[in-house]
Amino acid sequence: MKNNRYLSLTAAAIAVTMILAGCSDTTLGSKTVSSDGSSSSSVTYTFGSSESTTDSEQTITESVKLSEGSDNVASSDDSVLDTGDMFTDRDLEQAADTEDAVSITAEDSKTAEITEAGVYVISGKASNFTVKVEAGDEDKVQIVLDGADITNDSTPVIYVISADKVFITTASDSSLSVTGSFTADGDTNTDAVIYSKDDIVLNGTASLTISSTGNGITGKDDIKVTGGTYSITSALDAIEANDSIRIADGCFVINSQKDGLHSENSDDSTQGYIYISGGCFDITAASDGIQGTAVVQIDGGEFRISSSEGIESTCVQINGGSIDISATDDGINTAQKTNAYTVCFEMTGGELSISMNGNDVDCIDSNGNVTVSGGTINVSYPVSGPSESFDYDGTTTFTGGTIIINGEQVSEIPTPTMMGGGRGGNMGDMGGFGGRGGRMM
Repeated sequence: MKNNRYLSLTAAAIAVTMILAGCSDTTLGSKTVSSDGSSSSSVTYTFGSSESTTDSEQTITESVKLSEGSDNVASSDDSVLDTGDMFTDRDLEQAADTEDAVSITAEDSKTAEITEAGVYVISGKASNFTVKVEAGDEDKVQIVLDGADITNDSTPVIYVISADKVFITTASDSSLSVTGSFTADGDTNTDAVIYSKDDIVLNGTASLTISSTGNGITGKDDIKVTGGTYSITSALDAIEANDSIRIADGCFVINSQKDGLHSENSDDSTQGYIYISGGCFDITAASDGIQGTAVVQIDGGEFRISSSEGIESTCVQINGGSIDISATDDGINTAQKTNAYTVCFEMTGGELSISMNGNDVDCIDSNGNVTVSGGTINVSYPVSGPSESFDYDGTTTFTGGTIIINGEQVSEIPTPTMMGGGRGGNMGDMGGFGGRGGRMM
């Protein structure tokens, strides 16, 4: 990869601290004057193209060469989602090839503009510094966080306007935060420390701490996480995506005043889903631990969720993993949030433990069908009041697995005391997933 670079400065006599050794470009300075006659002190660095690179720009040990590759998650006949192309080989790489990388040192009140494909290494401590990506529709940009410590007042630290895909890779521990009210960028209401209008992938081998007065991470397309360690504290959603949140690996400690993970698309009813195949999650949320309006499918991972509602979606399918939910409303809630899927709760494997606190609570509440064919469900709830272990409006199918309710193993899914028209458990029904509620309508 060849990386040309040039600098566009909007303040006079600013010393450039980007590592540009070996480049023949001249640093140019200019003053931006506003309509009231005052001058601006902000600086924008724009990274375009050059034929030369030097060893001084390689600030991280070179690792595995990244390349696009084949699908790596197999589809299952029982899967609600088509998981065959969730992640590419490059998504799953945890280190960047920095041989031709551009190194950027964060500076106070400056913006680093990235306009083309390449690898860009961000380091240093600064206030009001933004990495702004405005690249071509076919450009893949990789931002490597190498000990970056950045605090902004009102703008995202990483702001992706356009690209094919942006990788955000942690090479050494970094911290990003926004401490004040977010300022809109024209018609765009930026609301997150990392805000992207295109696909983003988070990976790496180090930790990233995010603190936000809004969302922690917002993606208007897909957000994928395949590695790294994340500590996110947010006044709104910790991670929010329009199309999907897909997690293959990584560890998360989330403290959110709204939802931990949230995916919702009001324009496309087939989108707004969450798929998790691995990772470890410690989620504390004021509202939902995990909410995907279309589907939440969990194939693996370890979860500890403390929230009002643990998991919420139109259809929730659990095929694996270990999930521990402590909730005060519903442990799992499925309701018609999109017309693309029928309402269902399905469990084929894994371990699900739900502990409820409150006077009117449901461990598993489905406005549609409940199907259990494997795994272990262990729920506890107060027996006084209108609380339920299973509350459903459709049918139940129990063909395998173990269900324990308040310490006692049961042989069928109990009929709710306030039944809304469904019927009780059918232990003898071996139809399995016939008429599967989770299939798209």
